Amino acid sequence: MDKGKIVALEDRIPKLKEQRRRKANRRLIFLLFLFFTMIVIVAYGQSPLSHVKKITVKGNELLSASEIIKNTGISKKTNIWSIKKETITHDLQKLSVIKKAEVKINWPNTVIIEIKERNKIAYYELDKSYYPVLENGKVLKDRQVAEIPVNAPILFKFDEGSMLKEMVSALEELPDEIRNAISEIHYTPKKTDDYHISLFMNDGFEVSATLRTFSKKMIHYPSIISQLDPSIKGIIDLEVGSYFKAYELEAEDTKIENDKGEG
Repeated sequence: MDKGKIVALEDRIPKLKEQRRRKANRRLIFLLFLFFTMIVIVAYGQSPLSHVKKITVKGNELLSASEIIKNTGISKKTNIWSIKKETITHDLQKLSVIKKAEVKINWPNTVIIEIKERNKIAYYELDKSYYPVLENGKVLKDRQVAEIPVNAPILFKFDEGSMLKEMVSALEELPDEIRNAISEIHYTPKKTDDYHISLFMNDGFEVSATLRTFSKKMIHYPSIISQLDPSIKGIIDLEVGSYFKAYELEAEDTKIENDKGEG
């Protein structure tokens, strides 16, 4: 055996001791770090620093941020560790206005509530007051609008129930540009049609229709009025087929003839 490759035991012992000492020191440092981290976490959890400092609400329009926060039960006295996100989300989604909710925590002490409200389809007229109507047919009677709404159709003489829900469903099927072109919708049943409705458009035309075929026929409204003289207003009948009848047609004809005679 080559004597040059032999390492004496007394030479190896100091190196082994040094290696063991380093390993022990690293283990001690790790344990101390873990110990102090736990102390900091426990101290933070027991101190006012762990209380919610900021609550941010996103996506709300019909509901105010304060109403949403109130329904979560979260306040600035709430310990952020005690917040149960799934429970709060479930409670928020019980509200008729909210379609979807999500609760997020941004450490150390911020809560973010993101919601998606149900679409507002129309307004419901009751005793000369106006209330938002959601996509599920729910009338928000605690959301009275002070002024006459201009950003959605107003529904007149509809009783809350199946007829109102059917009307809302039909409106939801329409593109936004057509729905927003409707000023008023009146429930005007006939002996021959319990589903008859009368619409008054923002452009001055009137539409006579039945709920049974309303959404299928009303989708062609832009094409229909493009074929009409915008200065001659009247009723567009969509009940059976599609035809137009001008208001006071005889008076209009007379006026045209007089104008020609004067020329």
